[in-house]
Amino acid sequence: MIQWYKKVVLENYANFNGRARRSEFWWYALANIIMAIIAMTLDSVLGTNIEPLPYGYAYIIYSLAVFLPGLAVGVRRLHDVGKSGWFYFIILVPLIGAIWLLVLFFTEGQHGENQYGPDPKNENDEINQIGTNE
Repeated sequence: MIQWYKKVVLENYANFNGRARRSEFWWYALANIIMAIIAMTLDSVLGTNIEPLPYGYAYIIYSLAVFLPGLAVGVRRLHDVGKSGWFYFIILVPLIGAIWLLVLFFTEGQHGENQYGPDPKNENDEINQIGTNE
């Protein structure tokens, strides 16, 4: 999980080009949720909550720091299913847009190369080497 988070946040901070596998997107989402909970807990322990909100300065700083990489991995995930990054705006359609976007994030990517780049599931791709000693 840490390798995925490092790859998305540090190495591809604002990279909107290419494709992201489902695992890259969802491992990032899981790590992001865990880090957000830690930031909210830190705010509670330090007493830096902004009343009446349940979070404070640590959470806000963390959220601002990971906004761009989160958007970038979402766009790359849409590229993997053959959609333009502009399709992210479907979320602005009340209820249905968010559901549709979630379904796309769960959908398996297109096999082979598409207009956004090579298939990230390719056996020789760098992403498959994360966490191995090769």
